[in-house]
Amino acid sequence: MGEELKMTVSPICTDESGKKKYAYVTFSDGTRSAEGKIPSCEITKNDGFSDEEAAALHFYMKTNLEDLKKIAAKINVFEALKK
Repeated sequence: MGEELKMTVSPICTDESGKKKYAYVTFSDGTRSAEGKIPSCEITKNDGFSDEEAAALHFYMKTNLEDLKKIAAKINVFEALKK
């Protein structure tokens, strides 16, 4: 994965029923991007990463799931919009 890989985590979202919580994790190196969904750790979009690289991103999310959940939980949507 040549260039610097940047990761962003969304705030926690809920499904239509309000029962299932999830967040998105986006990876980008400037030319390629991929999006994953936690807690399932599935890659939902992939634009340019090889299958092997996408599998590595999946593994990263799975391995760091608890930390990613904490990051998503700390994000305040209203504070983020002010920036």
